[in-house]
Amino acid sequence: MVQQKQQSGNIVAIIMMILLFGMISFVTNLAAPMGVVLKEQFDITNFQGLMGNMANFIAYAVMGIPGGILLQRVGYKKTALIAIAIGFLGIFIQYLSGYAGESSAFVVYLLGAFVAGFSMCLLNTVVNPMLNTLGGGGNKGNQLIQVGGSFNSVMATFTPAFVGILIGEAAKANITDVFPVMYIAMGVFALIFFVLMIVSIPEPNAEKSSEPLGNLMSGALKFRHFIFGAFAIFVYVGVEVGTPATLNLWLSDNPEVGKTIAGTVVGTYWLLMLIGRLTGAAIGGKVSSKLMLTVTSIVGLILVTLALFSPSTTQVSLPVFQSSDAGLSFGLANVPIYAMFLVLIGLCTSIMWGSIFNLAVEGLGKYLAAASGIFMVLVCGGGILPAIQGWVADIAGYQISYWVIFAGLAYLLFYAVIGSKNVNKDIKVD
Repeated sequence: MVQQKQQSGNIVAIIMMILLFGMISFVTNLAAPMGVVLKEQFDITNFQGLMGNMANFIAYAVMGIPGGILLQRVGYKKTALIAIAIGFLGIFIQYLSGYAGESSAFVVYLLGAFVAGFSMCLLNTVVNPMLNTLGGGGNKGNQLIQVGGSFNSVMATFTPAFVGILIGEAAKANITDVFPVMYIAMGVFALIFFVLMIVSIPEPNAEKSSEPLGNLMSGALKFRHFIFGAFAIFVYVGVEVGTPATLNLWLSDNPEVGKTIAGTVVGTYWLLMLIGRLTGAAIGGKVSSKLMLTVTSIVGLILVTLALFSPSTTQVSLPVFQSSDAGLSFGLANVPIYAMFLVLIGLCTSIMWGSIFNLAVEGLGKYLAAASGIFMVLVCGGGILPAIQGWVADIAGYQISYWVIFAGLAYLLFYAVIGSKNVNKDIKVD
């Protein structure tokens, strides 16, 4: 009877963790399409429009290491509850920006995005090990993580499309147009908080080291391939986020495409990431991380090059969701050919995180946990690189801004071929 009750509690906890996996993507991917809203409501530049996205990711740089310390001190369940509460607060502050005065609304929104970023950082440190433990570890634990990752991609596909439909083709979008998204986010956070609070769940066993964290971090930084890999994560997240975020702004400014289609096209990018992740999971046991990262970087470079030199007048048909007076439908939409090439990059970025992580931490031994904390800090690249790309777009145009993405993919290719080699095998790691 007790065992049956525990299994029932675990099932509920698993569902909540999978929902949180989706919420990480939902809240994170809300920031980029909100750039369209911010640009129109406040008449700001592309760089400023992407500041909400930057605020969300800069929080990782601030909270990455403190989040790991919090996890060690209070455990996974309490850390998850704290993260959920902070996430609710972050979305609520963004909601309040819709009622703030014109002079302060933009700043209030940025504050909300920054607070929400704290939550996403904490949730990222909790969700994977929790799902692994709830699944019993091993293959079943990994299977649950893959399910969570798939739901994460589904929400990434849904969010920009939903925002595009909500703001429609009005001459001026407003934060209040996106309130339904915020209601959903706050409601889900509140539900998960109260459910997790009453459900008993097992705590993953976090290995503790007798060495100070500072020593472990400095030890990890003695490995050249890890330093290159940490920067590769910074670049990768920037490429993953910047490619669709700037495309959303680019297409939204194109009168022949519009905001609704722009959101659904960007949603297709995240859908292709889901397909790529499922494919990567299927072949991951047979293909090395080095080969996967090499091939995807090369293909990504080819696609960006095609987008850089494609004439904007050439149109292709892409299958997307469309909103009309008759309701939501699925059909073909005419978009510039560069959009197709950039959307296809989602297939490449989908499996890069795991490949980079595996290559960067190979041979680190006792320094692995500290290295993971450093990785979490450098996720801030997802805010910094897209902002740089937005700045280039303001100066030289959207198409030219994709040289930033080209440079990022070129570095990832360098890391796959040269930088990932462990040349510090003489360092003791036990």
